[in-house]
Amino acid sequence: MAKSSKDYFGLSWIVSIILAIIPFTSWICGAVVRFQEGKIVAALIRLIFGFTIVWLLDLISMIVKHKICRILNF
Repeated sequence: MAKSSKDYFGLSWIVSIILAIIPFTSWICGAVVRFQEGKIVAALIRLIFGFTIVWLLDLISMIVKHKICRILNF
């Protein structure tokens, strides 16, 4: 398992916000981060449903909590 980070790939909060705003990069980065954390099911859910509610949850979580959404942590 890779070390868990607050933002995408340990990048700064501003860069992570920019990546989270763009749906395609949020979808890919969110899935890759979950795969790195060893959370295969969460990564697959992000790949399948990434452009829907998961994208909005990631965006809100990045702005409010300064980290990606941890709701789908299994």
